[in-house]
Amino acid sequence: MKIHHILSPLPEGRYQRCAQCDALFILPALRQNQDAFCPRCRARIAKGNEWTINQLAAVATTMLLLMPFAYADPLISVRLLGASISANLLHGIWQMALQGDPITASMVAFCTIGAPCTLVFSLLYLFFGERWGMNLRPVLLMLDRLKEWVMLDIYLIGMAVAAIKVKDYAAVSTGMALPAFIALTLLSILTMTHLNIEQLWERFYPQPEKLPYRTNTAALRVCLACNYTAIGDDRGRCPRCHVPLRQRRRHSLQKSWAALIAAIMLLIPANILPISIIYINGARNESTILSGIGSLAADNIPVAAVVFIASILVPFIKVVVLLTLLISIHFNVRQGLKTRIRLLRFVTWIGRWSMLDLFVISVTMSLVDRDQLLAFTMGPAAFFFGAAVILTILAVEWLDSRLIWDAYATNADYTD
Repeated sequence: MKIHHILSPLPEGRYQRCAQCDALFILPALRQNQDAFCPRCRARIAKGNEWTINQLAAVATTMLLLMPFAYADPLISVRLLGASISANLLHGIWQMALQGDPITASMVAFCTIGAPCTLVFSLLYLFFGERWGMNLRPVLLMLDRLKEWVMLDIYLIGMAVAAIKVKDYAAVSTGMALPAFIALTLLSILTMTHLNIEQLWERFYPQPEKLPYRTNTAALRVCLACNYTAIGDDRGRCPRCHVPLRQRRRHSLQKSWAALIAAIMLLIPANILPISIIYINGARNESTILSGIGSLAADNIPVAAVVFIASILVPFIKVVVLLTLLISIHFNVRQGLKTRIRLLRFVTWIGRWSMLDLFVISVTMSLVDRDQLLAFTMGPAAFFFGAAVILTILAVEWLDSRLIWDAYATNADYTD
């Protein structure tokens, strides 16, 4: 397939560059529930009409009302030595900060409390800010990057894994806040699914649909912040979001390499050192990530498989894929362009699931206290593992995927 230069705008539609491969094409006006995909790399460029700001604000208000119950009330309970112990999200994070490491606890807090709360207040800010004439650009820019950090669904799975691990020592029962937490999780997933950032940009900051005739298309740049294609203003900024327009993301390779190398170094102690420590009648038992999966497999193979995929397989795949992509960019490899872009999208999607182990530890620490005959605490590997997960997510975020396609000229043929 050949990508041709476009000399003049069509009667309907506007110029658009793909943020993933930099292909230039005409984006037609979409009908309701229609999606638009890049003709070269098949990236989704635009979605049809999704939830309006009124619907998003209504869901955000519901989530805000559910949060006090979902965060502070008991999610699950255990009966241990005649005493009933309840676990909630806030208590688990507090126990991690007291008995383990405050930095690791802050990672869990951000993904389960900070990011969801930011999502809720951002949507409410957009709803009321439009009426009060406030600047909405910073919130719109943040929302698109917030999606992968809202991890309530992964925490819910982590809570189930923790309950299965603890049931060997105590009877487990569900808490009264569990329905509220499940509802909050489902609403967050629906919000992320139906949140159309492009539609919100067009509502709050509409731009001209067509550029002037005989526009120099070579000067068109796609804004990686808001995905709008335009020629920069007199200060070289995107006319819609006011972020500087650049040919490629600055220092993309250097930042991705730095984050990936740091993540690889952190994954070594993360897999060698104990990630959890359990005391049974005063005896100390340490478990690494792999040994913990092995003990879990003795009782429940499907659950052990989930933990193995999230804690071992996913980090390994991310490291291998990122190494492959970065090396291919450095050596201008021209084969398998679309395969590599699919791999990048895949590791972007799976990256967040590696946080599962930290969520399991947080729930378990909330259920089992040090003052009992059975006690559980976090091992030193938890910090290294959590930091490695975040660094790999950032390495993917910082990599400008258009560099993969730069091995080809603008009008060159490309292969699958």
